[in-house]
Amino acid sequence: MPDRGPDAAGATVAEPLVSVVVATNRGGPFLAEALSSVAAQTYPHVELVVVDDGSPDPAVIRGLVEQAGVGTVLRLDPSGVSAARNTGVRHTRGELLAFLDDDDRWHPDRLRLAVDALSARPDAVISYCAMRTVDPAGEELVAADQRPARDARDVVRGLTGIMLPNLVIRRGAFDAVGGFDPAYRQGEDLDLVLAAATLGPFVFVDEVLVDYRYHPGNTTRAYRDLAAGIRVILRERRSQARVARRTGSARRAGHADLDPAYRDRLRANDRFAAWSAARAARADLSERRVRAAFGHVAWAARFAPLVPLDWARERGRRLVGRVTGGTTGRATGAAAGETKD
Repeated sequence: MPDRGPDAAGATVAEPLVSVVVATNRGGPFLAEALSSVAAQTYPHVELVVVDDGSPDPAVIRGLVEQAGVGTVLRLDPSGVSAARNTGVRHTRGELLAFLDDDDRWHPDRLRLAVDALSARPDAVISYCAMRTVDPAGEELVAADQRPARDARDVVRGLTGIMLPNLVIRRGAFDAVGGFDPAYRQGEDLDLVLAAATLGPFVFVDEVLVDYRYHPGNTTRAYRDLAAGIRVILRERRSQARVARRTGSARRAGHADLDPAYRDRLRANDRFAAWSAARAARADLSERRVRAAFGHVAWAARFAPLVPLDWARERGRRLVGRVTGGTTGRATGAAAGETKD
């Protein structure tokens, strides 16, 4: 049971239990490090469920959990990461939910600071923290660039850097949006965040508490599937936002019109797709794989034909901003592709 302590008024309050779900279909050193980072949390009220989503060697995963000294294992037939996480949540009891990918890791104060932030903001549905990108050895590749979400429009535009490993969500909010949509094989975390943004504010913990690992096994390296999946999610959520706006439910709830934000995010996703295709083409050209390089370019031209015009427009805005001394908002490929399984 959670310990109890006094609140600001002297009353006795319970510290919330945080339920951590790790869905995996593989073992290996990254999973061991992820589980160790959960075991090392300074916040004492944590339960961990590791969902073995049909791994080829379940004994390996059981052994890694036993080695970490924390958590239980739930074995499933292969069901996909969304269904695996939803099943894991159903086997937990915590008021707050956190999800850790099997190749990422947390700072020891990760959960304690998230709980503090949500306790200070009872109206917030999600807390999230700064997160850096590291290589397979754990060395920093990209510094943290997350920033506070002023409202749901910032979340939709992808300006905040929210991903699954750096958020903690209230169980009530998770249940209200229906958890992860099993229909999505990629981008399911983006869909969850977009849905939660319509329920209430997000609170930001401005400390680097998560290491997001970039390595050859990441599913998000398959940029075509990722860009296409994100487009489907954004279009569906945009359609729902339009319906809510027409029926007046969004206005009654005090939500801003999100349609312009979804338009911007869809354009950012197209830029991400074109940038990823160009990078893949350059890599193939460096190996003299001309036909493969052309394939990347041709795909980008079909998927995002208006990106060259969009790039020209963006550069024009930046030039005007420099001349006039103003500022322009950022719209990067990373803002479109904030997701990883």
